[in-house]
Amino acid sequence: MPGFRAFDHVGITVADLDAVSAFFVDLGFEIEGRTFLEGEFLDTVVGIPNARTEMILLRQPNGGTSLELATFIRPPNQPGSPAAMATELGLRSLAFEVEGLDAVVEGLAKNGYGLVGGIGEYENAWRMASVRGPEGILVSLAERIG
Repeated sequence: MPGFRAFDHVGITVADLDAVSAFFVDLGFEIEGRTFLEGEFLDTVVGIPNARTEMILLRQPNGGTSLELATFIRPPNQPGSPAAMATELGLRSLAFEVEGLDAVVEGLAKNGYGLVGGIGEYENAWRMASVRGPEGILVSLAERIG
C-alpha cells in the first residue's frame, strides 16, 4: 500500500553552514555529506526557478532522523526571526534526548550557546532545557531520569 514509510530528515535553511553544522556536530551529529545542488530537480522541488543551494547532511551516530542544512546562493537567503519564542507560529524547536544534560549544556555554553530559561524537571521522569543555537535555532534537550 502506498503511503508514509519513515521520518527521514528535517531541513533547515541557514545563512552560515559552517557555524550551524559545527553546533550540531558538538551535539553528536556526524557529517554525512556536503554538496551543491541546482538545476531542474531543485527548481521543481522548491518551486524557485534558477535556484542554487549548498547543503550539508548530518546523521545521528545511532541512525534515525537526519538533519539537512541548506543555504541558498540563488536566490539569496531571506532573514527569519532569530529570537522567536515558543509562542511564534512555525517550527518551534528540534528536540533531542541526551545523556548528561548538565555536561551538554555546559559544552554548548562554552561555545556561546546559552539556555533560553533554565533546566526543569518533569514528574521525576525528565530533566529538560532549551538552548538557543546559531541563527536562533531553538534546541530542546531532554534527559530521562525516572
